[in-house]
Amino acid sequence: MSKQVTLESTITCPHCEVQTTEKMPEDSCQYFWKCPNCGEILKPQKGNCCVFCSYGNNACPPIQKEKAACY
Repeated sequence: MSKQVTLESTITCPHCEVQTTEKMPEDSCQYFWKCPNCGEILKPQKGNCCVFCSYGNNACPPIQKEKAACY
């Protein structure tokens, strides 16, 4: 039985604290995200593979599937 994967994550901008729910790519990581409020471009924090793992409430699908990170 395969693990249920969540395909949406709510990103919180660390600069202006605006929250936005985004659809995540199913088979890759997203390295950059532009905040729709302040325009800041976010990139993953050290040790994380993508912006969803750094700033989202759900990890990216590859991590949820327990696969290696998308470095």
